[in-house]
Amino acid sequence: MTQRVDLATVMDRLAIDELVTRYAVAVDDADWSGYRALFTPEGRVDYRGSGGIEGPAVQAADWLAETLRAFPVRQHLIVNRRLNLQDLGGYPGDGADVRADYIAPMRGESGDDHISGGRCVFGALRTDDGWRLISVATEEKWRRSGELPG
Repeated sequence: MTQRVDLATVMDRLAIDELVTRYAVAVDDADWSGYRALFTPEGRVDYRGSGGIEGPAVQAADWLAETLRAFPVRQHLIVNRRLNLQDLGGYPGDGADVRADYIAPMRGESGDDHISGGRCVFGALRTDDGWRLISVATEEKWRRSGELPG
């Protein structure tokens, strides 16, 4: 591999990592136009593994806006990211997937706490506008609700 290919791979990895971070921030900040902009036009989500919906990302943004209204304070942390960049015989391709764990503490309007954790799988695609999400799927592994100590 040449230094140019190595640098391109590093830059792609950083851009995809930033894309995943922007996803979490958009959800936490209720930036639904920003959320929609992270996806390709055909982008889809599958939140059924955490009690949600499956469908086009543009519709998921509307569903999230309504559902998360009950939790005005939220913080989605996406950690332990494992990124696989498409390999075209030693050169980076235009596709990638990221498997990451999440933990999502949220506070409801009435002051009750909800926290859950699980796994996210992101599909990313290089576009003329940079890397965009083609898919997001979640699988909740645990949750706790109610008054939390502390």
